[in-house]
Amino acid sequence: MILLRKPSSSAIGDFLSAQRQLELTYDDIGATFGIPPHGYVVDHTRIEIGSGLENFEKARAAIQQWKQFDLGWVQATPRETPISQGEVVAIVAKTFGIWWLNACRIVITVDEECPRRFGFAYGTLPAHAESGEERFLVEMDEIGRVWFDIFAFSKPNQWLTKMGYPYARIVQKRFARQSTQHIRELLRAT
Repeated sequence: MILLRKPSSSAIGDFLSAQRQLELTYDDIGATFGIPPHGYVVDHTRIEIGSGLENFEKARAAIQQWKQFDLGWVQATPRETPISQGEVVAIVAKTFGIWWLNACRIVITVDEECPRRFGFAYGTLPAHAESGEERFLVEMDEIGRVWFDIFAFSKPNQWLTKMGYPYARIVQKRFARQSTQHIRELLRAT
């Protein structure tokens, strides 16, 4: 959904209520944890963000609080949305002075101790500019390095996204790069 001003909390609540019962816009649910489907563009960004259990737990807490979206031009709302399968969240982004309101549903969660992994994937609902799935995962490897991993597959879902697809790709890559760097900086700051 495209807006000329930032949506209010009540407008976002109404938007999510309307999207909540709708079907996802793609068939391969959970494919960000396996093989992505044909016909979609795949993006993968993975960086080392620290080491040790303390940093893993800090990164886990940041993901639970949707901090990977605290980039100034994009945010996840409502912030208190739990990382739980079936939950619906709005992704609000501003670009070129226009606000984009996108709806996603959490389709898979991961919380494992061996190896240590925490994260989730959400899928797009009909009012999203794109169609596909995006996964956010924090992992601690066998030697204690902590990684933040974003993996997504997508294709345009709306006519404006199709028209401006080269720019949409730039925005997607910018989000992944800034999001991973932001989580790394959060860990370094604490």
